[in-house]
Amino acid sequence: MFTTRFEAWVRRHAEALMTALGRTPLTPNQVTVVGLALTFAAAGLAAAGQLRWAGVVLIFAGTCDILDGALARSTGAAYPYGAFLDSTLDRYSEGAIYLGLAAYFVTIDPPLQEWLILATLSALAGSFLVSYVRARAQSLGFVCKTGLFQRPERVVLTVVGLLFGTAFGGWVLYGIVFLLAVVTNITALQRIREVWLQGRAQRLEREREIKARRAASQQVQ
Repeated sequence: MFTTRFEAWVRRHAEALMTALGRTPLTPNQVTVVGLALTFAAAGLAAAGQLRWAGVVLIFAGTCDILDGALARSTGAAYPYGAFLDSTLDRYSEGAIYLGLAAYFVTIDPPLQEWLILATLSALAGSFLVSYVRARAQSLGFVCKTGLFQRPERVVLTVVGLLFGTAFGGWVLYGIVFLLAVVTNITALQRIREVWLQGRAQRLEREREIKARRAASQQVQ
C-alpha cells in the first residue's frame, strides 16, 4: 500500500534528521503547533487566491507534521498527550485548508461555484469521518488501519491541486477537490466495513462459545 511504504520511507529519513535536531531545545509539541500555524497561513493564502504559494506553505506544514513524531521518537519524548495533541491539531489543519478552498471557490462563477463548495464540504466531512471511525474503532478494541485515501494521500493531492491551481483553467484543482469528495467518503466506508467484519467475527465466536457451553451442560445432565 502506498501509505505504508511512503510513511516508512519518510520516517527513516525524518528520524535520521531528528537525531541531529534532537539536541536543540525544540519540543515535538512546538513543531506540531508550528505546523498548524503554517497550515492556517496556507489556508489564508488559498482563500486570497494565492494558490501556488498556499501549496508551497502547505509542503512545509506537512513536513512539520512528519517531523514532530520523528522528533518525539528520537528524543524519547513520545507521550500520550503529544499523540492526542497531534491528532487533534491535524483535524484543525484539514478543516482550515478546506475552509480556505471554500472561500476561494466563492469567487468562482456559478453554477460551478455551488458544486465546488459542495464538493469541498463533502471532502471535509469525509476526511473527518476517516479519522473519527479509526479513533472510535480503536477505543472499542478494534483494529482499523485500512483505507484507500488516508491523510498522507489527501495532503499530497491537496498540495498538487494548489500548486497547479490556476493551470488548465483551474480544472486540476477542481478535479482533485471532486476526487477528494468521493475517495474520502469511500475510505470512511471501507473502515466501517472493516470494523463490521471484526464485530461480526466476534459475535459469531461468542455464539459458538455459548452453543459449546450449552452442549457441555446438556451432556452433564
